[in-house]
Amino acid sequence: MAKIYLLSPTPREGTEPLPMIEFSLTANTIEFGESDTLMFTSKQAVKSAEAIDPSWKKYPTVAIGGATKAQIEALGGRVIYHPEYFYGKSLAEDIVRFFSDRKLLYLRPKEVSFDSKTYLQKVGIALQEQIIYETACRKYARQMKPEEGSIIIFTSPSTIRCFLKNFGWDSSYKAVVIGEATKAHLPSEAETYVADRPLIDACVEKAREVLLASNSK
Repeated sequence: MAKIYLLSPTPREGTEPLPMIEFSLTANTIEFGESDTLMFTSKQAVKSAEAIDPSWKKYPTVAIGGATKAQIEALGGRVIYHPEYFYGKSLAEDIVRFFSDRKLLYLRPKEVSFDSKTYLQKVGIALQEQIIYETACRKYARQMKPEEGSIIIFTSPSTIRCFLKNFGWDSSYKAVVIGEATKAHLPSEAETYVADRPLIDACVEKAREVLLASNSK
C-alpha cells in the first residue's frame, strides 16, 4: 500500500515523517525601530523571535496561517488580524486595505515565496523587514527515497526544493500542497492536490482522501 510522507518538521499520526528542512537564527537582536505592528507568516518565525527577544509580545501582530496564529497566542502574543487564506499577492492587498496607516515590521525567513516589500512599495506602503532565521536542506541517503506511488505532503516551497535536491521526482508520486504559492514550485508534470485550508492537518486530510481514492481504483 502507498504511504503518505509528511515533509514538515512536525509529525502527524498516519504519516511517515521525512522532515526536509533545518532552521537556524540569523539575528541576535530584533530591530523594532519605529514599528508599531509585527507580521509573521510562519510558526518558525514566531519561535525564532521568541528566542531572540521575547519583548516582541509587546506589539500587536498580523498572523498568516492558523499555525502561526496559534503559536503567537501560545507564547502570549496578541493577534489583531488573521486572514484565513493567504497567497502572496492577496496578503499584500489586505495590508493595503487594512494597515496602510501602520508601521509594519515583517519578521521573516531568508527566503520567501512572494516579495511583499516590492509589491507594497509600488502602492506607497513601506514595509520594514528583518530576516531572523534561515532554512537549510537536510541530507538523506538515496535508500530513504519514498517508494513508488507515495503521496508526498509539501508545506512550503523550501520542502519542495529540498526534496528534489535529495531524491528528484518520480512520476508515480502524488503531491499534496498547503497552498497555491507552494504548488507553483513543483515540477509541471506532478499530479498535485491543494489542501482545502492552508494548514498541515488539512494537508493530511487531503492526502488521506487521495490515498483512499487511489486504493479504490
